[in-house]
Amino acid sequence: MTWNIVADSSCDLKASDIQSQQLHFEVVPLKIIIGEDEYIDDGNLSIPQLLQDMDACKTGSSTACPSPEDFKRAFETAECTVCVTISGQLSGTYNAALLGRSMVLEEYPDKQICIIDSKGASGMLALIVLRAQQLIEAGKSFEEVSAALREYQASLRVVFTLSNFGNLIKAGRMSPFIGSVLTGLGIHVIADATPQGTIHVAGKAKGENKTIKHIVRMMGEAKDVTGLPVLISHCENLAGAMKLKQAILAELPVADVTLMSCKGLCTYYAMEKGLIVSY
Repeated sequence: MTWNIVADSSCDLKASDIQSQQLHFEVVPLKIIIGEDEYIDDGNLSIPQLLQDMDACKTGSSTACPSPEDFKRAFETAECTVCVTISGQLSGTYNAALLGRSMVLEEYPDKQICIIDSKGASGMLALIVLRAQQLIEAGKSFEEVSAALREYQASLRVVFTLSNFGNLIKAGRMSPFIGSVLTGLGIHVIADATPQGTIHVAGKAKGENKTIKHIVRMMGEAKDVTGLPVLISHCENLAGAMKLKQAILAELPVADVTLMSCKGLCTYYAMEKGLIVSY
């Protein structure tokens, strides 16, 4: 039996991050449109350049999900596939993956394809991908893998913080006045995800230290984190991610904390200095 794990590029993983003789891992890229320029969120995208171009652009920007054909091509190459996508409430990627599966099954009805809506982004996808790898390498059946991953997804949580509101302002989701006030006061917005996969603003904090304390407190209150892995994705903010990692390890009984750099899609939303914690 051959296995694929497929994720969209909001997972913040590279294809080379998952090494296994028992499965193939593929990242399907989203696109970012800044002004009239299109950026493919793959391994060739320069994040510092993307941030610079976003800051310089005075017009609107947007993102574009992969096409159903992109997913179809990825799904065709194995007998069994697990696909993990960004929240269906934030992007059309999940629906594109469902259409890609339908297209494959019309031609190859014996293939088995499980589509998981992560209800989040970044590390939430990465944690599901890593759990899928463990289950596949343990010899679990397609049905067992699918059921276990859906249960695991429902247990995951995410909290993130933003200190740059440029894209929110350009997209009309925040007034320029409020954005300038928050930036001038050093205010960090702290948010999490609802069970449906939408964004919920949980609070605000002034300065890095108070923000980190708020995040750690939210994590401890959200669920029992004993022995669990934690992933922190950072947008050009390794120092802040390291500081947050140390606070989590000091205050919570987690198993470990792994740091990742945001790729293009998460950079677009988190902007410079953003931190995304998945657990």
